[in-house]
Amino acid sequence: MKKTLTTLMGALTLASASGMALAADDVTLQLKWVTQAQFAGYYVALEKGYYKDADLNVTIKPGGPDIAPEQVIAGGGADVIVDWLPPALAAREKGLPLVNIAQIYNKSGMELTCLKSSGIKTPADFKGKTLGVWFFGNEYPFLSWMAKLNLPTTGGDEGVTVLKQGFNVDPLLQNQADCISTMTYNEYWQVIDAGIKPDELQVFKYEDEGVATLEDGLYVMEDKLKDDAFKQKMARFLKASVTGWTYAQEHPEEAADIVLKYDDTGAQTKEHQVRMMSEVGKLLKGDKPMGYMEPAAFDRTVGVLLSGSSAPVITKKPEGAYTHEIFDMAQK
Repeated sequence: MKKTLTTLMGALTLASASGMALAADDVTLQLKWVTQAQFAGYYVALEKGYYKDADLNVTIKPGGPDIAPEQVIAGGGADVIVDWLPPALAAREKGLPLVNIAQIYNKSGMELTCLKSSGIKTPADFKGKTLGVWFFGNEYPFLSWMAKLNLPTTGGDEGVTVLKQGFNVDPLLQNQADCISTMTYNEYWQVIDAGIKPDELQVFKYEDEGVATLEDGLYVMEDKLKDDAFKQKMARFLKASVTGWTYAQEHPEEAADIVLKYDDTGAQTKEHQVRMMSEVGKLLKGDKPMGYMEPAAFDRTVGVLLSGSSAPVITKKPEGAYTHEIFDMAQK
């Protein structure tokens, strides 16, 4: 009888342990772009077990040129997405109630990279030039910048010709554009790796031009925030993600190795990912803890998006587009 009872207790213990493992909360994260060090913190949190320690079963879905995170979450394909604030606010105004629950990147990495041989020295020299621009929501800061400069984007000598740029640097290398969109941590270095020297380039950082908007943040659907269990899950997810990002900042080479492990395309290289992680680390630093949405930074982004007098990205300042509640819960 004693042996039977002991066996039964052991079985119950195993069942309980199995039950706890099965009870881990599922979270699906949709990235804005392909697997790379831009998202290293999430992959590090997954690989290092930070999500598991938070009782989370996290699935990370890479993005790509044909994947819009806003559409994915609208269709129920993700619980949380990485997105830039401009497309998120544009989608919100059009009826998709996205809410920023954490702002991971503190600074913008967006820039316009031009060949000096084009004669461009200042933004005033853009007039009459061809500029490569990413779309799918990435064009919003650019259009606001051109509006600030009073440069029409319809071409001609008094405006600029917009070349719908693919997610590569070919237009600059093939002399199809005088300037192209680049990120400090990615495409700029692709230009350098192609053999163009830094002193042959004129680079305009959106941060320096006063038209920077907030980039990689975490967004969920507004109605989900009515569920206390969901909020607790997102708080745990944020805390584990920040732990992953902190580790990635402190160990860029290891973070790059982890990213490469999850890159199914085989297109990334160790050198490029280490360099990317180093540049991304500069964008994460701020006066507040990682994940905090700085109200002034939010207002600056809104101001930029409202600045297009003829065709502003948004028509009014959004209400309820971000919350500190998840951040505060994660801090506790």
